[in-house]
Amino acid sequence: MNKKITNLFFVISIIFIGLGIYRGEIDRVFIKATNICLECIGIG
Repeated sequence: MNKKITNLFFVISIIFIGLGIYRGEIDRVFIKATNICLECIGIG
């Protein structure tokens, strides 16, 4: 039972990652990640 739930969540996560790529949200994620990293370092 536990293995089935783990596999189900894995498949669902892959589907959502694919949907995000399809919608073109990769650029938005990278921009936000870069801004967060630069703020943590203190450069931005």
